[in-house]
Amino acid sequence: MATKVKKMLFVLSKATLDSVYAAFIMANGARMEGIEAEIFFTFFGLEAIQKDKLNELKIATVGNPAMHMPTLLGGLPGMEAFASKMMKKEMEKLDMPPVDEFLEILSDSGVSLWACKLAVEMFHLEEKDLIDDLDGILTIGDFYQRADIDGTHLLFI
Repeated sequence: MATKVKKMLFVLSKATLDSVYAAFIMANGARMEGIEAEIFFTFFGLEAIQKDKLNELKIATVGNPAMHMPTLLGGLPGMEAFASKMMKKEMEKLDMPPVDEFLEILSDSGVSLWACKLAVEMFHLEEKDLIDDLDGILTIGDFYQRADIDGTHLLFI
């Protein structure tokens, strides 16, 4: 007999717009289905919860096969900013909130938001640099302990 999904743990390692929104939408969807959800922000994913960076996230245009453009073109000055502006415009049409508002929505809906202790130390960050809605800073071991429940799934983004 299959175990019902009871908890989703997302590991966000990149703070590109597409990765961040993928994690946020899936975590929000989990909560809407009555499933517990947590997001663990590690390495460059920490930019999604840094107060001074979270609303400046971009789309990766170089080496992104989904952009359907040659790498050389993606690396032209201004291309990343242009692609990011266009994506944000399309997201606004769908009433998708900006990153800061989405984080508040997630927190208010019960999604736990965690920063990776190793990455915080590696990038010389302090808790004051991170969003107020952060539930805390955990080691990876602490995060894995949160997965020790039947019906928990972990997804790396």
